Amino acid sequence: MHLTNSHIPAPRRFNNPFYYEPHPLCLLAVEEVKKLLPKHPKEGKMFGVLVVRNAENEIGYLAAYSGQIVDTEYRYLDDHEFVPAVYDYLQPDGYFKTNETKISAINHEIELMENSDEYKRVYEEYETLKREAVSAIALKQEMMKRAKRVRDQKREMGTLSTEELQDMIRESQFMKAEVHRVKQKYAVILENAKMKIDSIRMHIFNLKQERKLKSDHLQNWLFAQFNMRNGRGEEKNLIDIFREYYMNRAFPGIPPSGAGECCEPKMLQYAYSHHLHPLCMAMFWWGPSPKTEIRQHEHFYPACNGKCKPILSWMLQGLEVEKNPLEEDVHLNLNILYEDDDIIVVNKPAGMLSVPGNSDRESVYSIIKDKYPDIEGPMIVHRLDMATSGLLVLARNSHSYANLQEQFRTHSIYKRYIAILSAKSNTEEDNDMVLKGSISLPLSPDVDDRPRQKVDFENGKTAITEYHVLSKDKEQIRVSLVPHTGRTHQLRVHCAYPQGLNHSIKGDELYGERADRLYLHATYLRFTHPTTGKRIHFEKSPDF
Repeated sequence: MHLTNSHIPAPRRFNNPFYYEPHPLCLLAVEEVKKLLPKHPKEGKMFGVLVVRNAENEIGYLAAYSGQIVDTEYRYLDDHEFVPAVYDYLQPDGYFKTNETKISAINHEIELMENSDEYKRVYEEYETLKREAVSAIALKQEMMKRAKRVRDQKREMGTLSTEELQDMIRESQFMKAEVHRVKQKYAVILENAKMKIDSIRMHIFNLKQERKLKSDHLQNWLFAQFNMRNGRGEEKNLIDIFREYYMNRAFPGIPPSGAGECCEPKMLQYAYSHHLHPLCMAMFWWGPSPKTEIRQHEHFYPACNGKCKPILSWMLQGLEVEKNPLEEDVHLNLNILYEDDDIIVVNKPAGMLSVPGNSDRESVYSIIKDKYPDIEGPMIVHRLDMATSGLLVLARNSHSYANLQEQFRTHSIYKRYIAILSAKSNTEEDNDMVLKGSISLPLSPDVDDRPRQKVDFENGKTAITEYHVLSKDKEQIRVSLVPHTGRTHQLRVHCAYPQGLNHSIKGDELYGERADRLYLHATYLRFTHPTTGKRIHFEKSPDF
C-alpha cells in the first residue's frame, strides 16, 4: 500500500466499476503510477489503482496491471510497486508450466507431422494417382466411343452378316469390361494410397484430441487455483463463480482465458488478503491502441463484461457499491412523430433502450406496448443503441413487420445520422482529413467485453459507412454518416478506428471519452410504406 498525502475526503460508497467517473483520490494515485511507466511505449496496456484504508485509518492506494508483463517492454516495472497475481502459475518448475511444456511438445509434433516430407510425399502420390486414374479411364472411354461410332456406321450400311453383328456385340462388351477393369484397378490403388494419408491424418487428429483434453484439464485446474475473496471474507474459485453467475442465463458458465488476471480482481484480492478496506478504483489505458481494439492513451475505462463482471459481482459482495445508472429505471419522454394502422415512427431520446434489457429500464418497446396494449405489434424492426438518439420505425402488425424487415435486408431503407466527433486540435490528421468518402472495416464482437466490437479482417462481417464532414473547428467535427450495413456499433467504431476517421464520437465512453451524452443522432429515415407502397421519409434534427 502506497500512502497518500491528501486531505481529499474518501467516497461514501465504492464506485461501480462498470460505470464511473474517477474519484479525485484515484486521479492522484494514477498520476503517481504514470511516473513509473514508459513515456513512449510501443505496446499499450491497461493499468489500475485501488484506493484503500488500512486498520490505522490511513488512506493509500494499490496499483496493478492487467495480464502479464513477462517478455514485454514493461518487464522492468518493480513488482513492489504493483500487486502480485492472484495465483502465480508461471513458476518454471510448477504444475502449470510443466504441463504447458507437454502441450507445447504435442503442438510441435503436430506441426512436424503436418509439414513432414512423408505427409507431402504420400499426398502428392495420391494426387498423382488420381490424375493418372482419370486419364487412363478417360482414354479407355474414348476408345470405346470411337469403336461404337465405327460400329454404328457399319450398321447403317445394312450389309452385316449375323456373325459380324455378333462380333460387334462381343467387342462392345469387351470394351465396357475393360473400362470397368481399369476403374476397379485404380480404385484399389487409390484406396491403398488414401489409407497412407488417412493413417497420418488419424495420428494428427489423435494428437489434437490429446492436446484439447490436456488443455481443458490444465485450464480447469488453473481456474480452480484462483480462490477469489469478497468483502464478507468468503472465498470461491473461478469455476464456481462463473457457473453460478451464468446458472440462469443463456451463456455457458465457463471462465474465459485470462479470467482473474485483470487489474480489478488482482487489486481487490490483495486488499482483502491484507485487511485493507477498498474505497474506490479506476482503470486507464497506457500507450498505443491494439490493432483490433480501440483504446485511447490515458483514457479511463470500465471493467470488462466477459472476464470481470462475474468475478466482480462476487468480490464486491460485502461492500456498499454505487448503482450502475445504466441499469436504473429512468423515465424519458418518447416523442411519436407519425402513426397509422401499420407503422409508428418515434424519436428515441438518448438513454432509452430500444428493446427491454436485463434491467427494469423502460424501452421504446415497453412504452409503445403500454400505449397500445391491443395491437398485434409493436414489432421492433431495427434498433438504436441506448446512448444514441433519433428515428425508429415500428411495425404494428406482422405484414408490416415482414415488409420492413425485407426492406432492411435488401438495403432499400435509407438512414442518415449526424455525429459530433472529438477533434485533435492542430494535428496533421485534422488538417489532412478527407471531407467525404467511404469506410469499409469488417467488425466482430469482442467476446470478452460485450457489447464492444473490434475490427476483424479475418472473421469480421462486412461493414460499410459513407461519411461527409459538414463542419470542423479546433473543438469538434460535425459529420453526416450513412451506414450501408447494420453492424453493432458500426458508426462508433468506424469513426474511432485509426483506419476509419480516427476521431471518436464525442461522449463515446467505449471507444473514446465520456461526455454528457453520446453525440450521435439518427436524423433521417426513408422507406416504402408497407401497405400504400409509397416512398415516405422522416427527418428530425438533433438537439446538439
